[in-house]
Amino acid sequence: MIKVTYGNNVTRADDIVEPATVIKDFCETHKIDYSVGSMHLNGAPLVHGEIYKTFADLGVTDSCFLLNVVKADNGVA
Repeated sequence: MIKVTYGNNVTRADDIVEPATVIKDFCETHKIDYSVGSMHLNGAPLVHGEIYKTFADLGVTDSCFLLNVVKADNGVA
């Protein structure tokens, strides 16, 4: 079992899941809108296709942070 701390820039929550849980399925179950920000697993951004992998595929064995980070700079570069 894996303890996942998930959330966004403002909120955090925890859940316990199976290592075979697909990241996309986890996001949909926990109402994480992965289309509005950059998904990060343990601080590293998920690249194209990794959202369709399981936690085990991505090397998570006991706990992790899965965060959706929204860059809200109001268009300032």
